[in-house]
Amino acid sequence: MADFAFQHTVRAPVSFEGIGVHTGERARVLVKPAAADTGVVFVRTDVQDRQNRVPVTGDAVCKTQLGTVITNSAGVTVSTIEHLMAALVMAGVDNTVIEIDGPEMPIMDGSSVDFIRGLDRAGLRALGEPRRFIEIIDVVEVIDGDKRATLRPAQGFEVAFEIAFTSRAIGRQAVDLRMDGEAFRRELADCRTFGFLHEVEALRAMGLALGGSMENVVVIDGDQVLNPEGLRRPDEFVRHKALDAIGDLFVLGAPVLGRFEGVLAGHALNNALVRALLATPHAWRLRTLAPQMAEAV
Repeated sequence: MADFAFQHTVRAPVSFEGIGVHTGERARVLVKPAAADTGVVFVRTDVQDRQNRVPVTGDAVCKTQLGTVITNSAGVTVSTIEHLMAALVMAGVDNTVIEIDGPEMPIMDGSSVDFIRGLDRAGLRALGEPRRFIEIIDVVEVIDGDKRATLRPAQGFEVAFEIAFTSRAIGRQAVDLRMDGEAFRRELADCRTFGFLHEVEALRAMGLALGGSMENVVVIDGDQVLNPEGLRRPDEFVRHKALDAIGDLFVLGAPVLGRFEGVLAGHALNNALVRALLATPHAWRLRTLAPQMAEAV
């Protein structure tokens, strides 16, 4: 079993291919090994006329409408990164260079399960440097009307989420989980994104959801789930929101030691919480768990 007190990268490159749920464009992705302290860096191989490296950081997030989009100083973007980001942090991958030949990550089946399985097949390689964790030592919270996202101290990593929809297909759902790699694989990885049929026309007019289908989205019409196979879990909706939050938090560049709570939140509020945390240095510290290594404050 990997010693997660130390940084890891993938042992071998692993590839993914599919369409973007919003652009409808096909993309090929190669997740490659990288050296310690590289972090997660996307490289747009289809862009040759300007800087095509897009490092993942909290302030690189430029859009949060129905997905998380990052950009670099040259205006090169990569969108819908959250499902892969969740798989990376929960698989224990700290450092990787991700080559992608299009503007949007493939949606695959709408969950993280294909990504986590691919990373598991590739395996991990330990690096010589200690893994840094973001330890929450004081409460940070952002509120927008009835929506709320909070980070508070905890012994490990915990994720709690609540949602409420008028559709009886969803209703009010909540999940509260102690989270590690195995719990992620067991509880969240296969939970798919979802959307409402009556919103599709408006979204497509905005250039969104062009690649969405019942192969990669749980589609709701009124009080009914339209997908012939139905749900993978009765509360798949709230579990997917928890998955999204894990991916959105990893733009911080390190795993969190603390408790995340989301109430009716989404990508925008998740990133607002990330930025609020970065702007509140007394609320967190960098910590290593490697033996005989001092905490880095």
